[in-house]
Amino acid sequence: MSKQELLFRESEELIYSKPNEALKVGLHLLKRVTSSKEKAKVNFLLARIYEVKGDYNNALTYLFEADRNPFDLDNRDMIEVPVTKSIILRALYFDDQSKKYFDVAEKQALKISDRNDKAYAKSLLTLDKSLMYLDREKYEEAAQFIEKQGASFENTIREFPTMYLWFMITKGRAYCGLNDYEKGRFYFEKVLDLLKKTSIKNNYAEVYALSGIASVYFHQKDHQKALKALLSAGQKAQPFENVYLTESINKQIAINYLALNDKTNYKFYNTNFLKANAEVETIEQESVNTAYNLITQDYENIYKVKKQWYSTVFYIALGLTFVVILVCGLFWFKFQWKKKRLKEIINYLEITRNNLIIRFTEKKEVKEVSKKSNIPLETEQALLNKLKRFESSTKFTNNDMSLAVLAGQFETNTKYLSEIINKHYDVNFNTYINKLRINYIVEKLKSDPNFRNYKISYLAENSGFSSHSSFATVFKSITGIAPITFIELLKSEMEVSNSQ
Repeated sequence: MSKQELLFRESEELIYSKPNEALKVGLHLLKRVTSSKEKAKVNFLLARIYEVKGDYNNALTYLFEADRNPFDLDNRDMIEVPVTKSIILRALYFDDQSKKYFDVAEKQALKISDRNDKAYAKSLLTLDKSLMYLDREKYEEAAQFIEKQGASFENTIREFPTMYLWFMITKGRAYCGLNDYEKGRFYFEKVLDLLKKTSIKNNYAEVYALSGIASVYFHQKDHQKALKALLSAGQKAQPFENVYLTESINKQIAINYLALNDKTNYKFYNTNFLKANAEVETIEQESVNTAYNLITQDYENIYKVKKQWYSTVFYIALGLTFVVILVCGLFWFKFQWKKKRLKEIINYLEITRNNLIIRFTEKKEVKEVSKKSNIPLETEQALLNKLKRFESSTKFTNNDMSLAVLAGQFETNTKYLSEIINKHYDVNFNTYINKLRINYIVEKLKSDPNFRNYKISYLAENSGFSSHSSFATVFKSITGIAPITFIELLKSEMEVSNSQ
């Protein structure tokens, strides 16, 4: 084995324990390697290191560099590179692009003939698909998908120790999301036990397992155990200098101290959380800009490769002029379609209140009520009038708003109010409130230019959501566009309008 191969293996082994040392070795290797295959491998190594450090900006840069020529990648890297792109882009809410790179990985997996590499590819793709559900808080779908894989899959993924750890963590997160904390605890403890009893060195996975088990302890009101796990996680996370981990751990610690009424420690860790949160906002914005540029460049490179190929075909087969013209025509049609699609997205920004909440007076089709309502007609009409006044206010932006609270304000019971909303709006209470909140913030973004410059976390809080992630998920599910994308498109549209 050559010296460069030894250094590469050394750097790879240090990724999940001493990432800064791994980074030094990786950067040193990048200066020494000469062949395009070696460069591709080292670039991907550096991308993985920056990913665990939470530096998505550099991670994406090295990822796209590694993928410059896919033929330089071996079987496993050919799957891992697009999967890693998918993971990072999903973290930045580029869901469509994330899905495209996942699809690329799936197609590449079908071409693999080696049995072990094929098993590795299948395990990686299954794990990432589970994470797709978790990242969008679809815990039931995640649990069902994982259980569907069966014992044979679990035996297969066990052959790849690092991947197996993340599979256990994924199962733990899924069950905790379903409030089955005992099952969640079982899988997190299994990860910690494996790390303790085997030679696997993976502090990064250990941080996630400790954070997961701390979440279980918090819900079981065992705050001292939760704090012990979190403080250990914070210590093990330090070498990664990952601001996302810092933000998450400090937030959990602050919440536990708040539950213990320890105001001094709560204030200290909450300040750390807010500081990390501000850094996350900055990093995410930089990463989003980098992602836009790299994705655009990637599409341009694909276009150039295709263009060169068509030119070669043209010169080799000069007599097939008609075919060449047809191909060019198809490219023109595709370009026009993309322009049309862009216009559709911009026009979509004209979303209005009537698009978000379908009022019962606007229904095109009246459905027969299969279950007879027990609500007196006068009471029903009175509640509908109160709902109209409620929608005209901003009370729904209170993050403590619930079915019980609103029923109390309306001087009625939750059963009546829930039935009225279901009957006349065709949605449950949570969806009804979420649509009001998203409509409210959309109107603010359209009418008040200042709102377009606020952080996503502020928009979430202003509209009544308890967290950045839940706001982003609900916003995307209702409007079809991630909030940051919506704001950028809105800014672009305003600039165009002002220049005309």
